[in-house]
Amino acid sequence: MSAAPDESAAAESEPTRCGFVAVIGAPNAGKSTLVNMLVGAKIAIVTPKVQTTRTRLLGIALHGQTQIVLVDTPGIFRPKRRFERAMVKAAWKGASDADEIVLLVDANASPPEPETLDIVSGLKQAGRTAILALNKADQAPRQNLLELAQSLGAEGIFTDTFMISALTGDGVADLKEALARRLPEGPWLYPEDQISDAPMRFLAAEVTREKLFLQLHQEVPYATMVETESWEEFQDGSLKLSQIIYVQREGQKAIVLGKAGARIRSVRLAAQAELEAMLGRKVHLFLFVKLREHWSDDPHLYREMGLDYEP
Repeated sequence: MSAAPDESAAAESEPTRCGFVAVIGAPNAGKSTLVNMLVGAKIAIVTPKVQTTRTRLLGIALHGQTQIVLVDTPGIFRPKRRFERAMVKAAWKGASDADEIVLLVDANASPPEPETLDIVSGLKQAGRTAILALNKADQAPRQNLLELAQSLGAEGIFTDTFMISALTGDGVADLKEALARRLPEGPWLYPEDQISDAPMRFLAAEVTREKLFLQLHQEVPYATMVETESWEEFQDGSLKLSQIIYVQREGQKAIVLGKAGARIRSVRLAAQAELEAMLGRKVHLFLFVKLREHWSDDPHLYREMGLDYEP
């Protein structure tokens, strides 16, 4: 009797699959946390504040012979300003272009938030189905979970429902396996060791922006934008990064700097430490704060961020 083939041989006999999965949801549902957990590395910044994610970001996850290209999108809400409209438009474009959609919903929100119901309505109008993932299920009362699953399930657009914790990883492996099964057969689009399509200059700027969001309050973090101005590598392997933090009003500049420069020093040290861990090398980070009153209305910056500028 011949020996049974080992698991690796069985895996190699499976067809390769590859496809795009858009992760959408209301602000602060935990989309970036879920993408990071699925990828197995931090590629998207995460803060407790709503609307931290400003543009679409690709994270690349592997499951067996399947490459899952995850589209982390800005939160979908009712926008009031041009920049907010561009963010929401980017989120919907990420959904429309994807092979599969995961609607992530905060399991503590029962009944569903208005933004979630708006998203469900938008998916219906587009004729799209989605996978429903109830996040923070470990924190929600069981009755909340059941009512939310039943209420949203009655909308008739969800093919599967998962109860997960993006933060701890509970239930995420089952969600990942389901996504891998549903993606179309085809060659991988990215090398096996690549985890994002974003340039490192962009990811470095996002790390600094995360530290700003964690240390600033009210409207100030939303009035900031970070740009990596220079990236200089040295023979000893170390790296010199210069970044500009733009603010929209003179008073915000003083807040970002802090008393005697204490806040900007704290932001720099936190960002530098994370960048060193991410890049595996010594990093010398230099931050400069500049006034740019109308950066959120600059078409050039929209293009750099992959957003559509609408006059």
